Amino acid sequence: MKVGVVCDFLEKWAPKSNAEDYDNVGLLVGDKESVCSGILVALDTTEQVLDECLEKKCNLIVSFHPIIFSGLKKVTKKNYVERVVFKAIKNDIAIYAIHTSLDNFRYGVSHGMAQKLGLRGTKILIPKKGSLMKLKTYVPSNHLESVLEALYLAGGGQIGNYDQCSFTTKGYGSFRGNDQSKPTIGKPGERTILPETQLSLVFHPYNKENLLNALKKSHPYEEVAYEIYRLDNPSKEIGLGLIGEFTKPLLEDKFLSLVKDAFKIHTIRHSKLLEKSISKVAVLGGSGSFAIEQAKALGADAYVTADLKYHNFFQADRSLLLVDVGHYESEQFTCKLIQDYLRNKLTKFAVLLSGTNTNPIHYY
Repeated sequence: MKVGVVCDFLEKWAPKSNAEDYDNVGLLVGDKESVCSGILVALDTTEQVLDECLEKKCNLIVSFHPIIFSGLKKVTKKNYVERVVFKAIKNDIAIYAIHTSLDNFRYGVSHGMAQKLGLRGTKILIPKKGSLMKLKTYVPSNHLESVLEALYLAGGGQIGNYDQCSFTTKGYGSFRGNDQSKPTIGKPGERTILPETQLSLVFHPYNKENLLNALKKSHPYEEVAYEIYRLDNPSKEIGLGLIGEFTKPLLEDKFLSLVKDAFKIHTIRHSKLLEKSISKVAVLGGSGSFAIEQAKALGADAYVTADLKYHNFFQADRSLLLVDVGHYESEQFTCKLIQDYLRNKLTKFAVLLSGTNTNPIHYY
């Protein structure tokens, strides 16, 4: 099996188009055409993880965080990033980073946090805007159903809990082919006017290629006219963080004990206790200070995330309990999530979980 096959599986699960603009996801090092001998899943790609990969005879690391984040202008082994990239290339190890593609996935990083806390009825905390597109095309009316069915099968017309969504407007189309044309309807050099239906439906950006292929194969015209727009509508299935509820409210001390047990940590940083029960909880893996106001707006009693600064805790403002569990700790369930997915897809292939603790923060 080639490295590119694994990349394709990952991108169908957590499409690169869902990643944040600032991020660097996908295959960062390596050749998609090279044969994959084994996969090692890790939270970070460090030198120790590379050594583990070699020891376990793998040649593809699927890492949550990207080792190459900003521009890399040289590879001289001057710092840990350059050393990792140098060593990976030298030993023919490919590195794939999934990061915010998985952060924005409905059942990704924050889903692991919500599961460990036992939250129910979870919804996206910050739905991603611009995650839907619209296709508009023009079809001879007597071919509408066949084209529409092909587009549905390609993933078009899905909105939240609904599928096969579309809108049509009847009218008349006009065209004239030149002497090189081979029109399905009409003759070259003659204007043709016939009943057409304007068809519109939404789709996710990662489905664009499949949708256009389906349109061109099912459409009767030699030249297919279509328009594509990016919509501002947020998606209910794509976005950062989750918010859900407990079956029964917990007192604050019981809630904090639950968090410590769920995340296997001894120390928690939190804002001032409010002496109220905790029922609705927001979670977001990694650095999540930017979502404090959204958690408050949605009525969260508590917000569990990481990397909160001194002044962030003031933003609790007697509205909710802010809980910082640590960056690594908030994302610790991610590797198992990736491994489970790949093992389900590659049932007869070695997908190993890294045993290297890459947390750069230590406590005394």
